[in-house]
Amino acid sequence: MPSSPELPLAYRLIRGALRVVLLLFFRRIEVTGLEHVPATGGGILVSWHPNGLVDPALIIGRCPRQVVFGARHGLFAWPGLGWLLRRVGTVPIYRAVDQGADEAARREANARSLDALAGRVAQGSFSSLFPEGESHDAPHPVELKTGAARLFYRALELLPPGAPPPVIVPVGLHYDAKDAFRSSALVTFHPPLELPPALLAPPAPDEAPEAARERGRALTAEVERVLHVVVLATEDWPLHRMLHRGRALMRAERAARAGRAPGPADIVELSLGFARARQAYLERRRTDPERTAELRRRVEWYDEDLRSLGLEDHELDRDPRLLSRWLGAIILLQFLLVFLLLPPILVVGFAVNLPAAALLWAVARLAARKRKDEATVKILVGALLFPLTWLAAGLVGALGHQAVHAHFPNVPDHPLLAGLLVAALSAAGGAVAVRYRRLSRETLRALRVRLTRRSRDVAVERLRRERATLHDAVEELARGLTLPGAVASDGRIKPPAA
Repeated sequence: MPSSPELPLAYRLIRGALRVVLLLFFRRIEVTGLEHVPATGGGILVSWHPNGLVDPALIIGRCPRQVVFGARHGLFAWPGLGWLLRRVGTVPIYRAVDQGADEAARREANARSLDALAGRVAQGSFSSLFPEGESHDAPHPVELKTGAARLFYRALELLPPGAPPPVIVPVGLHYDAKDAFRSSALVTFHPPLELPPALLAPPAPDEAPEAARERGRALTAEVERVLHVVVLATEDWPLHRMLHRGRALMRAERAARAGRAPGPADIVELSLGFARARQAYLERRRTDPERTAELRRRVEWYDEDLRSLGLEDHELDRDPRLLSRWLGAIILLQFLLVFLLLPPILVVGFAVNLPAAALLWAVARLAARKRKDEATVKILVGALLFPLTWLAAGLVGALGHQAVHAHFPNVPDHPLLAGLLVAALSAAGGAVAVRYRRLSRETLRALRVRLTRRSRDVAVERLRRERATLHDAVEELARGLTLPGAVASDGRIKPPAA
């Protein structure tokens, strides 16, 4: 595949900064399907919009091509955010429904925005749009606007002679806990849409307005159909949770029968397993609705019983480790830091970062209009708040060192070194505090599960038998279907071999 065009320095710097911020917020970011992004020529990336400004940040940070975005013009008024949007080449979009100007002016501004984006695409750039218009909390794409279709057809009109038409690449964005700190994300670039000739042809000069609108609606409907597939959409959250429970019980039962312990599923396997469960459910709901509805009820009852015990599927088979292999080392390290270094990293981390974390939580709650905006606010505010907190702690450390030196002249006079050390301890202490909190939760959960297993053996055994029965029923219902991924010997779902 030919190499992609060289990215401008400013874009590379900002994309690098975005990657750092995203890696601080997410524990893991996986990317698949990069081979589906053409190295040359123009194109449009289309995706759903479940997580505010995190969605475009992930696409900018992981797409190998420079991405020109169109964003609602009101976002350019946000302090700092407007500057960032302009530096990455974002084009302000003035929607016809926006208030504050007469209709003719709004539509004229909208046309200028469309021409600016379409011109870049026609010249070989990549743009990215979220056709839903606004972010949301639904487990499926909401009603799509025709903006992506209008952009595509305007770019076709502006193509230089002999240039290939732009491609439309669907992008799946998946989060295991979209507003949670240190969660995981998956960005999947899917093959470009294969459009029929009627939708791929450029608009005719004498095309009637209603015919143009009808073709735009047809292309929008095709984009919407594909997005429902690539984002693994479900009609509601109860079905979404039921399919995840089905995915988890199948994996745990396969591993138990194989006598293997595959470990936790990463987000790639999680999405692939969910895709299998979703495809099987939707197909069998169409061909055998009664058996499918009955099986769904049984999985939901199993889920309720499992939740009432506070257990996960794999915990029915063996006790979780009471102590992580790292917990002893962390406790020893904490002991040494507490008694040999003043102040210890953990104490500094809590003391310095806890007020900032509490402020960030409050700001996210107050500033986020919807739950899906909380991750955006946390990333934007946290990327500024925590470094400023560490610098402030370093400044206090330097000034405090000067005061100590004034009273105790034998103490070396190195305020800059003291300030840098306090700032570094503040940053490192924050990271240690986050990890220690997670390990503490895991240890308490392990203790609780052990006690639960000891006191409720009968209930656990019943759930283990029910899980086995449900596994066999799902296997029977899905027999004959071609499902994505491949089942490994330890129960995991892997991408099919190339």
